Amino acid sequence: MGITGLLFKQIIVMFVLMGIGFIFYRKKLVSDQGSKDLGKLLLFLVLPSVIINNFCVERTAEKVTEFIDSSLIALVCMIIALVISWIVFEKKDPVAAFSSTFSNCGFIGIPLVSATLGPQAVFSISTMVILVNVLQWTVGVYMMTKDPSYIQPKKIIAMPIVIAVIIGLVIFTVQIPVPQTVRSILTTITAMNTPLAMIISGIYLAQSDLLAMLKKTGTYVVCLFRLVIVPLISLLVVWLLPFGTTMTKLAVLISAAAPVGSNVAIFAQNYGCDYTEAVEHVCVSTVLCLVTLPALMFIAERLF
Repeated sequence: MGITGLLFKQIIVMFVLMGIGFIFYRKKLVSDQGSKDLGKLLLFLVLPSVIINNFCVERTAEKVTEFIDSSLIALVCMIIALVISWIVFEKKDPVAAFSSTFSNCGFIGIPLVSATLGPQAVFSISTMVILVNVLQWTVGVYMMTKDPSYIQPKKIIAMPIVIAVIIGLVIFTVQIPVPQTVRSILTTITAMNTPLAMIISGIYLAQSDLLAMLKKTGTYVVCLFRLVIVPLISLLVVWLLPFGTTMTKLAVLISAAAPVGSNVAIFAQNYGCDYTEAVEHVCVSTVLCLVTLPALMFIAERLF
């Protein structure tokens, strides 16, 4: 089975898991507070464990090259998304600009990359994850507020994913020996990532009126840029880059083509923007990625 088939199969699995979260919330088996607690578990424990676990590898010349290449490719993809979104949406709609720029490379990108290309491929998107988070708290905040005074470096440094990448880089660079028991714990926690992330996404969908969202034209425009235009341009540019293995390029592209990151709703609420619009972007793009992500990988497989 090719990468496209594996990706489609994994998305189906993820949507089933989302359905479980959806049903549990609608049947009141999970409360609002329960969903928030699950989100904290994912953010503060599971995702950092995934990142650290993938840095616990031997520091070979190939791995160092892979990290440098993936970092550069991730930076290129982020610049493309920022430039396109800024030109198209920034002056008209800050929420749309944020949504079309930042993908859900953590909650959705990591599980998809791991299942499609193998757990070792998550190493290639670690920089993408940290770039998205740092830029959300800088450029993203400025998009929402138009006021640089709201940017808080302390919050960036204190983010669990940023801390996890720093710890992982230290382990990888210095080659700190990690006891097998610790590796087993990290591996066990890492296995929770996909089911927990998708169940939480399903709970998120259950809190919204999805049918009403699907009737709004503006949401489709944002989804068109987040899921189709930005990923296609990124694909063409990455294809032309003279460095990076096929696996590295595909891993970054999958994370770059993921649906709208759920943080847009949190930022919109915190900075007085349209929270409802933000939720619509997250939910509708998550549903539509069932079609767009496999289609993108179908094209990528033939280019690479």
